Amino acid sequence: MNLISLYVIDEYLLTRIAHKKYFSNDSEFELLGDFSTAEECLINMEKRPSDIVITDIELPEMNGIEATKLIKEKFPKTKVIINTSHRNEQRILASLAVGASGYVLKNDRSADLKKIIKMVMHGEFWMDLEVAHLAFSTIPTPNIKDLENLYENKKLKNMLTKRELEVLKLLIDGKTNSQIASEIIVSTNTAKAHVGSIFAKLAVTDRVQAAVKAVRAKLF
Repeated sequence: MNLISLYVIDEYLLTRIAHKKYFSNDSEFELLGDFSTAEECLINMEKRPSDIVITDIELPEMNGIEATKLIKEKFPKTKVIINTSHRNEQRILASLAVGASGYVLKNDRSADLKKIIKMVMHGEFWMDLEVAHLAFSTIPTPNIKDLENLYENKKLKNMLTKRELEVLKLLIDGKTNSQIASEIIVSTNTAKAHVGSIFAKLAVTDRVQAAVKAVRAKLF
């Protein structure tokens, strides 16, 4: 039976020692090395890639999310598991976005890291319920009454700045550039620039198309 090879990246020596002890007496795993920085791990990966990399997010130099992205780009067969104490939803989503196969909280006593590694090796993804709730809490509320436009209104609204939304509302009301400029107290050229930016972001070529798209997406 082939051993599951792994590297550990963690700034704290005691954590690395704990990982060594955890894996040392298990005939299914081979801990190839442990490092305080991602850079050290990447150097060793060039010599001998591993099946698994377990990494924290906050590291002395390159952070764990950046390291995960580089590892997945250079060694696509290697699975990365984030092992951290951070519950920040943005860090969770960023980790998933760059290719992490798991997000495990250090203080989760119910998390069996060896079992999680085996699951990940079989192509599964793992995160505990707390992490999942944090990640899914950032998903926007869909427009459930329109299956063809579930998120288009959210997407369009997020593309526009607060000022551009203000200008778009005036544009829908039929205001000219000079009237828009007067309403928001800017120069006509600035108002014209805002309108041009709105056209570009909405992928339209005139005021009518912009107004129709905004109304259909229920931006206001």
